Amino acid sequence: MDLRRKRAYEIASAEDGFRVLIDRLWPRGVSKEKAAIDLWAKDIAPSTELRHDWHAAPDADFEINAERYRQQLAHESAEALDQLVAELAQHPVVTLVYALHNTEHNHAVVLADVLRSRLS
Repeated sequence: MDLRRKRAYEIASAEDGFRVLIDRLWPRGVSKEKAAIDLWAKDIAPSTELRHDWHAAPDADFEINAERYRQQLAHESAEALDQLVAELAQHPVVTLVYALHNTEHNHAVVLADVLRSRLS
């Protein structure tokens, strides 16, 4: 499976395949039609507390927050992760859609790594 990441503010395209919004909140200013989301996986998103910490933390704290998110995925969000893995396994191309500006230090990077290990 080809697993990709893309910001919600970028134009959706047919090459994106199955588009999964992985944020707890809908991206501000993006219509549902423009977003072209196939699945909104709210339960897989970082908890409200972790999301706040992630937004407030400098990039230097990325690994700390990434590890907290991995722990959340292994425990509180384990059932949601299992459901997402089962759904994604049915699609040849999947794009994880997120709203954060930082494309390298965000939960989509962590989730993509976790999904790749589960789907391989």
